[in-house]
Amino acid sequence: MQERHIGIIAGGGQFPLLFIEAARAAGRKIFVAAHRSETDEAVAAAADDACWVKLGQLGRIIKFFKQHGVRETVFLGTITKTQIFRDVMPDLKGLTLWNKIDVKQDDAILRAVAAALETEGIKVLESTLYLEHLLFPKGVLTRKKPTKAQRADIEFGWRNARAIGRLDIGQCVVVRDCAVMAVEAIEGTDAAILRGGALAKEQAVVVKLRKPNQDFRFDLPATGVKTVESIRQVKGSVLAVEAGQSLLFDRNEMVRIAEQAGIVVVGIEELADGSLDY
Repeated sequence: MQERHIGIIAGGGQFPLLFIEAARAAGRKIFVAAHRSETDEAVAAAADDACWVKLGQLGRIIKFFKQHGVRETVFLGTITKTQIFRDVMPDLKGLTLWNKIDVKQDDAILRAVAAALETEGIKVLESTLYLEHLLFPKGVLTRKKPTKAQRADIEFGWRNARAIGRLDIGQCVVVRDCAVMAVEAIEGTDAAILRGGALAKEQAVVVKLRKPNQDFRFDLPATGVKTVESIRQVKGSVLAVEAGQSLLFDRNEMVRIAEQAGIVVVGIEELADGSLDY
């Protein structure tokens, strides 16, 4: 039997609000742990109850969920990764967990937090629960299709993005003429696009993939209007995303902007033999 109450550990962006709407339609009561300086106040307002936390206040989140009988939760929305080094106020439970994590990279941190929650009887569910329709589709979304040269850049970028994913560095690379202009690290996708696009001058190809063995409970790649706006700002030419393995927000508006800027947007599936299916 499905639990009636569900928790959200919320970051920034629209994902938490979209989830609240879908979960409410499914008959769930929603309790949000909202992060200060990250989560939109509308997210907290839309919940049945909410508490505001600083990054690292794990004990406060657990206490809040237990007070409301929450035994299932999801991680939704973005956390500015550089905040890890400048805007953290951990409580005792958060600090204890942090000191146990040897490698301070995305997957290690999130898996450790999820394990700590589950030890407390709070199961972490996939972030795509109720929202599978937001997964990036396969195929060319724009009228303009990738050229032969752009396909070569996509395939080159794909191999490199997969490699940095294995190392848990990032999910995106920016390439031009089969040369890597930028690799996404802690600064995030949009900053990597601007940095790589400045080096490419124009015609940059952006490739964004899930990491190998990506845990669907958290940190799925996401693209939307802001991604395309960043590519347009540097006069880039292509956004290639792994289909079915990342989130797509505001599809119609994103495609409209891409069309205006002459940017190709394409969802690609990697087949078992390693070839790419457009």
